Amino acid sequence: MGREAGLGKGRGPGRVMSRNLLTDNPELYEARFPDPDRLAGRWAEDCLRRLGAGPRVLDLGCGTGRDAAHLHGAGRTVTAADLSEAMLAHARARHPGPTYVRADLHGFDLGRAAFDAVVCLDSSLLYCHTDDQLDGFLASCRQALSPGGLLVSEMRNGAYFLGRTDLLDTPAVNSFTWRGTAYRSTTTLTVDRTAQLLRRTRVWTSDDGAPPVEQRSSWRLLFPLELRRALAAHDFEVLELHDGPGPRTEPPWQDGQLPGHATEADRLHVVARLHSTR
Repeated sequence: MGREAGLGKGRGPGRVMSRNLLTDNPELYEARFPDPDRLAGRWAEDCLRRLGAGPRVLDLGCGTGRDAAHLHGAGRTVTAADLSEAMLAHARARHPGPTYVRADLHGFDLGRAAFDAVVCLDSSLLYCHTDDQLDGFLASCRQALSPGGLLVSEMRNGAYFLGRTDLLDTPAVNSFTWRGTAYRSTTTLTVDRTAQLLRRTRVWTSDDGAPPVEQRSSWRLLFPLELRRALAAHDFEVLELHDGPGPRTEPPWQDGQLPGHATEADRLHVVARLHSTR
């Protein structure tokens, strides 16, 4: 669990297979994805405030802890969970305030009715690749939330890939410099329709003489009606389901903007409330 290095076995001449270069190097992650304005954290806090959530928040897939720390700074009591020990160590040192714990979003037990809201940002929910994993996540959220508690999540939108190939046709290239070293990533997305997964292959190169590093990951492609059905099966009522504005839409969400109603663009945002009787 995490929002995006240790090196593993080789894969082809001159290339090293990595579990996840960014997850294993949190400072590099923050350099690649700077968020000085804490846009995702502000969007989540806006959802919680608009819909009257209580102060106890669980941030699942907290990554480096930036969003959790923002929610803490907004006056909430935050527990932040991730599966990456490297991310958690970085979060405790660099973004203090929340309580950081190791947990797997496929199934966790952090106390019954211990939270008023669960926040799961940056497609973390989509690391539930199977129906059993998704059910484990939602059942754990149901147990963790107090009656009437909120689940707030944002992710890629599976519906966007129905007939659209613009994100699949051309590899995306990004370059940035960190601590005097220039890094370049080339990212290719493919759709595995049988498994209903969006698969990502990312190759990293740098100008420090290190061999190229290849990493692979996948997201579940969930469709809006499918997500509604899964939430209803776990006693959640969908309050908002839309493709923007949000923290990773273009243009991005701005303070005071209300959610839309369409579900066609490449991001999906959901706010659901656990029924008050359990």
